[in-house]
Amino acid sequence: MRMKTLIELYDERPIENVLATEMFRPQETVIVCPPEVAKDRAFKASLKKYFEVRGCPVKVSVESASLLDAVKVEEKLRHILATHEDCAIDISGGGDAALFAAGAISGETPVFTYSRKKNAFFEIKNAPFARSLPCTVRLDARACFLMAGGTLLPGREDNEKLPGMLPQIDSLFSVYSANRRAWNRQISYIQRISSAADASLLAQGKRTVKADHGMVTADEKLLRALSEQGLILDLTLESDEVSFRFPDETVRFWLRDMGSVLELQVYRACLAAECFDDVVLSAVVSWKAADAKRAAVTNEIDVMAVKGVQPVFISCKTGEIKTEALNELAILRDRFGGKGSRAVIVSSAASNAGRALMRRRASELEIEVIEWNDIPLERLTARLKKG
Repeated sequence: MRMKTLIELYDERPIENVLATEMFRPQETVIVCPPEVAKDRAFKASLKKYFEVRGCPVKVSVESASLLDAVKVEEKLRHILATHEDCAIDISGGGDAALFAAGAISGETPVFTYSRKKNAFFEIKNAPFARSLPCTVRLDARACFLMAGGTLLPGREDNEKLPGMLPQIDSLFSVYSANRRAWNRQISYIQRISSAADASLLAQGKRTVKADHGMVTADEKLLRALSEQGLILDLTLESDEVSFRFPDETVRFWLRDMGSVLELQVYRACLAAECFDDVVLSAVVSWKAADAKRAAVTNEIDVMAVKGVQPVFISCKTGEIKTEALNELAILRDRFGGKGSRAVIVSSAASNAGRALMRRRASELEIEVIEWNDIPLERLTARLKKG
């Protein structure tokens, strides 16, 4: 059978609404969805955009029916079958009532489903084309956001340039590891004696300067370590003055931002894992607010990685992990990935018994916690590959 029409039962998990279309490439996909979704023009527009970007030419239609009312869903399915050619029904999404309705009307119509656990499609009835068929779709970060109505915006880092800077990233983390406790204060110091402007790579100032939390003095050991690694150039340490140059704008940004070093290490480990199809550092996503009268909402995910059709949302913290950070990460994971996606939070704080409450909350939210002992490259890479 050549499937011309794919019937999808709408699901809140975005992947369930697009995956079969990408895999089987029908001429038309008809999504049976709740009335409030059917009325949402942005929903259909986002799907159309998604398939355009993915190079999947398909007509997308929506049909309104409460997925909690089996009778209404059955009526809608019968109408679609009567008005469309060569239909097949994907029951990966939808609730119990919708599945019951699909079973009641299927007859000779092919019915199949998708298993996230096995990452494969399976025949339910009359669908030999989907019999234990491995899913070959591979997504990138942009696609993961698009399918959920989000837009990937430029972040704080140039992801085109970063793969060529892995030696500098390794050097930066090496210096950080040896000076972790002094790091945040010294980044504050560098911020005070340097400029964020693109035109200036010079850092120059007194040995002791005023920072946000009092006075901070230059750490000679740390600065010499940065100099030895080529992360700062022309270092001069006089009795009351410090001066040096950044090698380029990227390294200047890293050394003026407290969180960059940990985010870069996680990015580096994702690349070293060699199992991800896409890795993005500083993934900024814009998405529609729940209240249509409000402006779009923008969030940043420190590191986003995608393995096949599974997105991994990673948050990095250079200090203690707070409940608010866990909640925010869970919301983003659920909004753009849903069940089957991963959420990971990485902290440079050392593991101790006092964090039991935090770990319990993370477990409740199904968030993986990685602490300092597992942040060296080899161990971090192994942790990220496990999922």
